[in-house]
Amino acid sequence: QDYYGKELQKSEDLKTNACITSARPLLKVVRDALDRVHEEVVARYYGCGLVIPECLSSCRILDLGSGSGRDCYLLSQLVGEQGHVTGIDMTESQVEVAKKYIAYHMHKFGYQKPNVEFIHGYMEKLGDAGLVDESYDVVISNCVINLAPDKKTVLQEAFRVLKPGGEMYFSDIYASQRLSETVRKHRVLWGECLAGALFWRDLYSIAEEVGFSPPCLVTTSPVTIDNKELESIVGDCRFVSATFRLFKVPDGSRAGPGQVIYNGGIVGHERELVFDANFTFKEGEAVDVDAEMAAILQSSRFAEEFLIRAGGTNATAPQGCCC
Repeated sequence: QDYYGKELQKSEDLKTNACITSARPLLKVVRDALDRVHEEVVARYYGCGLVIPECLSSCRILDLGSGSGRDCYLLSQLVGEQGHVTGIDMTESQVEVAKKYIAYHMHKFGYQKPNVEFIHGYMEKLGDAGLVDESYDVVISNCVINLAPDKKTVLQEAFRVLKPGGEMYFSDIYASQRLSETVRKHRVLWGECLAGALFWRDLYSIAEEVGFSPPCLVTTSPVTIDNKELESIVGDCRFVSATFRLFKVPDGSRAGPGQVIYNGGIVGHERELVFDANFTFKEGEAVDVDAEMAAILQSSRFAEEFLIRAGGTNATAPQGCCC
């Protein structure tokens, strides 16, 4: 709270580049939406990747660690006036910045009533903030889960508030090994999103324990610290910024492999949908998918965007959710 509320006043105050990594270029529709976000909100943004999933019209979205509200105001435009975005953050001064510009943005977007709200609270305790079971279509998070000591509880809470078929789409920092106590207790490295980074393999075991589908890796990019003093403390450990997607696949919806054809109707992805690192769906083209990916597409908000047939012609279709 002190680091993000007092020490950091703008993104240039960060001491490493961990929280300013972008994995791939933004779509024009996203760039245009970002241009309409107030400059103070953008200046106090500390995210680490692209957390703008596809197919968001009229969705209810929860942003864990929403900070000054940059991603919430961006998503507000993508869900439309019939959708809704909730941001929750533990740093009161950041929440105050976000709340200050609600009226400004609703006027800018031409909305009759607000479709965003900001809550001061903890992502490990969403119930305390009044967030009920199965109330959101999508949960996002941008370089924040590493700041939580108990990451399993964060994922459990996200799973609880997601509707069946809902998705957790999040960017974060991951480590090539489990970190030493010296690193984990370093105040600056914690604030810079490095000391709390998960060993990437642990994400898979936690997701499975919570009940999510296996993590689908979307994008990844290396993180360089560029600070000699901090580099000497972390030693030979390496870090990456990665975006993953997890789905709350309902029980009984996992049948077998299938063949899917993308209809091409998603705004900004009309001709091609890059779903994750393994699956790219082109409009009108049949693609064999494994049982996990078939269940994800069939049970989620993507169901209406695909023609889905049971059984595939290729027994060696790639496994959709591997790192």
